[in-house]
Amino acid sequence: MKKKTSALLSAALIACLVVGCEAESGNPKDMAQPQKGEAAGAAGEQVRDLTVAEEVEVDRAVEELVEKCMERQGHRYWPGPVAGVAERKAGAYVVDDVEWARRYGYGRPFRIAAEETRRSHPNVTYHNALPEQERIRYSLALDGDFDDDISLELPSGGTVRTPREGCYVEARERLYGDYPTWFRAKKTVTGLTPLYVPRILRDERLVTAVKAWSRCMNESGNPFRSPDEIRQKRDSLIKGMNASQAQSAEVKLAVAEAECARSTSLGETARSLEGEYREKALRDYPEEFATYRQMRMTALSRARNL
Repeated sequence: MKKKTSALLSAALIACLVVGCEAESGNPKDMAQPQKGEAAGAAGEQVRDLTVAEEVEVDRAVEELVEKCMERQGHRYWPGPVAGVAERKAGAYVVDDVEWARRYGYGRPFRIAAEETRRSHPNVTYHNALPEQERIRYSLALDGDFDDDISLELPSGGTVRTPREGCYVEARERLYGDYPTWFRAKKTVTGLTPLYVPRILRDERLVTAVKAWSRCMNESGNPFRSPDEIRQKRDSLIKGMNASQAQSAEVKLAVAEAECARSTSLGETARSLEGEYREKALRDYPEEFATYRQMRMTALSRARNL
């Protein structure tokens, strides 16, 4: 069981290497749906994947569209906070950005802000203050009815589901186009990691880089065998500290981790392997991958023209 838990943790962390760790009004019929082969970006621009900064743009546009959709249905809604580029670096397999580590440690400021949002964001306090029946209406308008859903069997096994309606669905359909197509393409592409992460963990290139990183950490007075071990022990290392002390301790450790990751190229190796193995896995899903990238570019274009 311990080995399985560690493998799952590694899978989750490696999945964040490229994109960071990640958690989409008007009537959607008012906008033409993207057709197969539609140019998604500016004229002459090749269909490509989005940058992290562009993902932030799209996510912010989703929140703006949700606000309009909820208002149209008689509900108040305040666009929720969207994780920025720096925040999306939190939770990566290994920290290798020294300046980021000096500023954020392991992302504690982001976790504190997220917890504050869960407690006191206007959407939360507004919803909680509504009478019971109004709360039900609000939730159905926002998230849709989970008894009426779209489902997909994941390549790695298991099933994911999402409601067919609701303001989040409507906002994403406004940006991406046909929502069921988007949902299935996205979940197929992003659900491939369990198929290839075990191979990354066994790859001798990663094993060698982790050993070099561990030697570097040991020499710096931080005897850890892997970045996973830091994640597993981090809470115990700051037990009993106040918030300021915990952040200082995490920053110090994160900087050491990042400096060793840079000097041994562990971060670069892990990202390279993630790209290599992901590309191989995607070869079995060319249509879904093409649709995923095209619809993301379409969403970016529409977000910028709201």
